[in-house]
Amino acid sequence: MTSKKTLAGSLLSLSTGLLLALSAIGGATASSATSQDLTQLQVASTPVSSTQGYWTPERMRAALPGDVLAAKAVDGTDNTGAPSPAAAETGALTRFAGTAPQTTATTALHTNETPVSHVGKVFFTLGGINYVCSGNSIAAQNKSMVATAGHCVNEGPGAFAKNWVFVPGYINGKAPYGQWAAKSLYAPRNWTSGGDIRYDTGFAVVARVGGKSLAEVVGASGVEFNQSRGMTYKSYGYPAAAPFTGQTLVSCTGKAHNDTINPQFNSQGISCDMTGGSSGGPWFAQSDTNAVNGADGFQNSINSYGYGTRSTTMFGPYWGSTIMKVYNYAQNK
Repeated sequence: MTSKKTLAGSLLSLSTGLLLALSAIGGATASSATSQDLTQLQVASTPVSSTQGYWTPERMRAALPGDVLAAKAVDGTDNTGAPSPAAAETGALTRFAGTAPQTTATTALHTNETPVSHVGKVFFTLGGINYVCSGNSIAAQNKSMVATAGHCVNEGPGAFAKNWVFVPGYINGKAPYGQWAAKSLYAPRNWTSGGDIRYDTGFAVVARVGGKSLAEVVGASGVEFNQSRGMTYKSYGYPAAAPFTGQTLVSCTGKAHNDTINPQFNSQGISCDMTGGSSGGPWFAQSDTNAVNGADGFQNSINSYGYGTRSTTMFGPYWGSTIMKVYNYAQNK
């Protein structure tokens, strides 16, 4: 967080598809932005009321994996029914260093992992129904920020989620580092106003627990934007739809490739068979010479969607200048 590195940047992205996208129903409306603030123009946010006592172990186990809400994100059309045009993003590679991450390296289609302190499950309520995603503690000025999928914070387009909490290091129904309730949620307006899956990324600023920030307790991953395409990634998540149970952490590792089913969206996918519930889990770049394998790398995407219930590819949005502006806006809140 305290250092930045810029290199020649790259562009592009996101996508459309099926499976791991969660939408939402219910919550507060997005806040307005002034025409004077270009960053704010691209950011939608909402405050979140206290969730203390809501998420019991029983409610966590009963929460539905988000693939059941994928239909709108999969559609890939705007409000007029027309296909969304591909949009290019440009900018210099920007990186914010993180603190004390952990690692576990392997190269299978999916691998069972021991808990990672800063990776966890996300629980929230939409339209009176409880849902589950994945997320990651990331470096931020406020030391209290979680990255997840846009569909794990907002309907896209539509309302924001309620009862939003992050449970880092989750395993078998246990919350070793406690529950971290969101104070506010953020997502690109491209997502909250148009449901554009190319911008399927959301951020939550969580309240302190016991007087300490999230990063102080579990650490925080570095983040980077405008990276090169075609890198090797390791993704993490808590898939909850069959054949998984959502009770343990899973990872996938692979070299990113373009979405050939919907190439107009220029998204990237890696070999992975995670199912619903893993949405929002972090992608860590593995090919950067300054990073080591596993969760010690810099995050620059999230689990977003796959095609069909037997998908063998996980797709993630390209973290370009728009998502970076949302991050910069939220990290100071």
